[in-house]
Amino acid sequence: MIVLVLNCGSSSIKYQVFKMSSVTDSKMMAKGLLERIGLNESILTHTLADSEAYRIIKDIPDHTMGINMVMDVLCHPRHGVIQNVNEIKAVGHRVVNGGENYKESVLIDNDVKKDIEACIELAPLHNPANLKGILSVEKLIPGVPQVAVFDTSFHQTMPDYAYMYALPYEYYEKYKIRKYGYHGTSHKFVAQKAAGILEKDYSAIKIITCHLGNGASITAVDKGRSIDTSMGFTPVDGLIMGTRTGEVDPGVLVYIADKEHLNIKGVNNMINKKSGVFGISQISSDMRDLQTAAEAGNKKAILAIQMYAYKVKKFIGSYIAAMNGVDIIVFTGGIGENHYKMRKEICSEMENLGILFDDKAYDGSSGADIIISKPDSRVTVMAVTTNEELVIACDTCNIVKRQTV
Repeated sequence: MIVLVLNCGSSSIKYQVFKMSSVTDSKMMAKGLLERIGLNESILTHTLADSEAYRIIKDIPDHTMGINMVMDVLCHPRHGVIQNVNEIKAVGHRVVNGGENYKESVLIDNDVKKDIEACIELAPLHNPANLKGILSVEKLIPGVPQVAVFDTSFHQTMPDYAYMYALPYEYYEKYKIRKYGYHGTSHKFVAQKAAGILEKDYSAIKIITCHLGNGASITAVDKGRSIDTSMGFTPVDGLIMGTRTGEVDPGVLVYIADKEHLNIKGVNNMINKKSGVFGISQISSDMRDLQTAAEAGNKKAILAIQMYAYKVKKFIGSYIAAMNGVDIIVFTGGIGENHYKMRKEICSEMENLGILFDDKAYDGSSGADIIISKPDSRVTVMAVTTNEELVIACDTCNIVKRQTV
């Protein structure tokens, strides 16, 4: 079965194509990224599994044309991997927020589309684009089964005392104000992968997964179930991120809004796009740029890195307390997989929690699955590569095959 995986953002489309012989036997055939949708000179970067990237620059006004462009390159006589779009037997979509309705991935029908639309208020930057991708595929490949894989599904196992806010209960009843959590597909994947690498029973151990990138979150996984996670009602809560504040005293926002005469849109822009390590450093939201500046002695860059690591360390400690221990700590995401110095900063001075970081474990490589704790560390610390697209492809294959039995 050939499965197309789509991750549609507000102005971008990420995609991968898999040949799924079975859920446990897959091959990535091609992948790509279409950027600047709705702007001049949109850029499609397309890569086959065994060749260099192929780029196309062309104005793409909307997602339907963008997905049509993706289909064209997939069928390209030289750079493509299929003869025609009818070879695609299923399409899996990343959908950021499914609310409380979906505890697992589902086959998309009219009711599912309505529910995704109803959750736009909960994820205004993501759900509209996710829905556009679904509707565009309906136009371009009518009748092909589509599956929604929700970021929030994995976290639906959180107990109410973990996901509720100390606000008037009526707001939960009226507006479903609660913690939803995000990055669930990645957290689930790396937790299971780490347990497999160590030959541990996933359903019997305690794992803390740290998805660290421009967006960042941490999850406590107790016996295979998410019992708490750092992102909340929106993805802006929790850790310090590239441009997002992470957790902040809400009174500060009221105070700044009053002093700076900011409306709701202005506050939203500040906490999502002007804050995080970018706001602290006033240099960049990219940790690589901050590291370079810090090594040159830039005090604000040093402060941003220290704050980022400190917040991750605090969440790790709180989740060890929540689970009454931890067996494995996993780092993943762009920073988690590749930034040795950040992992070291986070894991330093945690010996009393059973974490012994191993300086010699790092060999200069990045994007590898490695153990980065000492052999005598009570807690095994790992860097594990994530693959959300593969999870989406597997869920899609599984669900579509069940429907055809």
